[in-house]
Order: sequence, then structure tokens, then C-alpha cells
Amino acid sequence: MQKPALVIMAAGLGSRYGGLKQAEPVGPHGELIIDYSIHDAMKAGFGRVICIIKPENREIFEERIGRRHTEAKIEYAYQRMTDLPEGYAIPEGRQKPWGTAHAVMCCAGMLQEPFAVINADDYYGPEPFEELYGFLTQPHQKNGKLQLCMAGYRLVNTLSDQGTVARGICTVDENGKLTDIDERLKIGWTADGRITDVSREVEQEYAPETPVSMNCWGCPPELMKEFQPRFVKFLNTMKDPLKSEFLLPEMIGSLLHEGRAEVTVLPVHNKWYGVTYREDHQKVAAAMAALTAEGLYPENLK
Repeated sequence: MQKPALVIMAAGLGSRYGGLKQAEPVGPHGELIIDYSIHDAMKAGFGRVICIIKPENREIFEERIGRRHTEAKIEYAYQRMTDLPEGYAIPEGRQKPWGTAHAVMCCAGMLQEPFAVINADDYYGPEPFEELYGFLTQPHQKNGKLQLCMAGYRLVNTLSDQGTVARGICTVDENGKLTDIDERLKIGWTADGRITDVSREVEQEYAPETPVSMNCWGCPPELMKEFQPRFVKFLNTMKDPLKSEFLLPEMIGSLLHEGRAEVTVLPVHNKWYGVTYREDHQKVAAAMAALTAEGLYPENLK
């Protein structure tokens, strides 16, 4: 049996954080958030690791990650603004990367096995990697649909105290299948303790238990064929040439509505930790120190 691969998206700008947050230490011995994800994935049974990065950041990642995970096979895929289909050019003035679906598309030709996709700057905990591994290594009903899975977190466990965050709000049926995903870009706490999104004209309130996507997906290798044609469609229809993004949750949502994919939602009870804002760093570092002291992670993480 071929072990599933772990794909880590680490090429984002980190504009709200103000730096290369994926390479900022959070652990008691200089560990990065990505180190905990690699450790948990390897322990769950995953094989190789593919980090999607900007070419200019490779030396940083090799020095900070490669030297720690000597037992893991770590490879790199590059996400460049210039990675466009023939006949297309970067819109004048655009600085923003093309988005998470474009990032995974940059792994074309590298993936022949099932794979999980995660963000580099999110701490997921061990549970989702165990669940993803189980899903990706078991046979599935051949119903003509791509069989994916998603780690479903409780919204209340995924918020930042420092400001709003982007989350994929999920609708799940009685069989645990995803029926809709709505990417909301400004979800946070109100002064009176409610959870709302203010990214659109009308404020939307959400229950604390609402399932959300943290971009933690399990995918079959056949999914890779879907990226290029859908990216072309995105480029032809994007509303804002400077800021529109080709997002993985939106692409998977399109596959769902077309009847091309089925997504099993794997409930996750871990608390999420992440560094969306620079002020989040201290809280994440304290959490990692506590988890190490509790014995969840070894002193020498690898």
C-alpha cells in the first residue's frame, strides 16, 4: 500500500501577520508550527512531505525544517505569480498570490498517491492526521465521484482573540457528507460575545458549534486533473484582477455542486492554534510549551 503524502501550503504572504509567519518559532526548542504537523503526520503513517513555498524562501525552510526532520522525506514545490496558463499574464499592479487552489496546482506531476493538504501556519493537533490517514488508506465506494474528506472543526475552537479570520463555513448532512462550503473572510468575536462575519453587506451570526474547514483536506490523486481547467475558468471570470483568489474550498464546493465529488466530514475535537496576527504568537507558544510539558510531544521533536 502506498502511503499518503502530506502537502503543506507555505507560500502565502502573511500580510496580516507582517512577516514570514510560517518560519517563526513557536516551540520551546525553536520548533515551527509546521514541525508539529510533520511530526503528527509521520506518526499517523504518512509518507513524504511536499512543502509549497516561494523559491526565494527555500533556504529558510531547508535550514529550519529539513535539519529537524531527518527521518522524513521533504520535497519542495514552488508557487510563483508567473505560474499561469499559456496566453495569460499577471494583471498590472497585482501583488497577491493566486490562492490555495493555485498552490496545490503547483504540485502537478509530483503526486501519484492520495494526499492531505494543510496550511503551514495552522496547528491542527494529532487527531485530524489519524483520521485523514484512515480515510485515505481505505477503499471507497466507486460511485463515479471523487472521494475526498475534510477535518471539520468547531468554529468556536478556531477563532483569534486579535481580530477576524477567514473560515470555510460548512453545511453537513445526516450522513456526515459535506453539502456546501461558504468561504467567509471576516469572522470574529463581537463585544457582547457573539460570533459574526462582517465581510458582506449583511452581518451574519454563527453558532459556536458550526463546523468549519481549516483547509485540512484528504484528496485522491485524480483531483490533480481538475486544477488547470478550473484555474483557466477562474482567470476568465475573476471580479477583481488585483485581489481575487483561486481558493481550494471554493473549487471543492464547485465539484460538490456539479456532482463530481463527495466529501466526508471527519469531526475533530482538537483546539486549533494559529498565527494570523503577530499578537497570536505568544498564545501559540504558550500552548505548545504546555502540550510538550504534558507529554504529547517529545522534547526533541522530529
